[in-house]
Amino acid sequence: MDSVKMEVEITVRQANETDFIAIYQFVNELEGEVFEINTIKKAFELNIKNTNFIYLIAELNKEPVGFISCHAQYLLHHSGQKIAEIQEMYVNPENRKMGIGKKLIDELKRIAKQNGIAQLEVTSNKKRTDSHRFYKREQFINTHEKFTFELK
Repeated sequence: MDSVKMEVEITVRQANETDFIAIYQFVNELEGEVFEINTIKKAFELNIKNTNFIYLIAELNKEPVGFISCHAQYLLHHSGQKIAEIQEMYVNPENRKMGIGKKLIDELKRIAKQNGIAQLEVTSNKKRTDSHRFYKREQFINTHEKFTFELK
């Protein structure tokens, strides 16, 4: 009996307005809570129009399975260079270990270089140890501690 080999096509492209629902669901999964949809939609619509922000979506056989967002700015403490920080990155748990995260990072690196970005940064919650291993594999170096203060 011949075994049927299923073709897997992973693509990464710029996100657009039609990707909102998928990205909204990804953000809810990433943070483990359901955010108010209209607030997130307003932020999403503003962010994808900002030329200093990069939003990419990964598709598996044309179905959204992950995304990455990255915000860039010129930082004084980096000699005025353009530095970008990954804000969110998510891949569906059932689609992990397929190289989707790597494809997202590789495309982000390509676009960042093309846009004159000198460095990529990422902050990852201490509890996300799998994510830490992933970033280390992708040659990110742990150089900082992040402190937060909630203004309520």
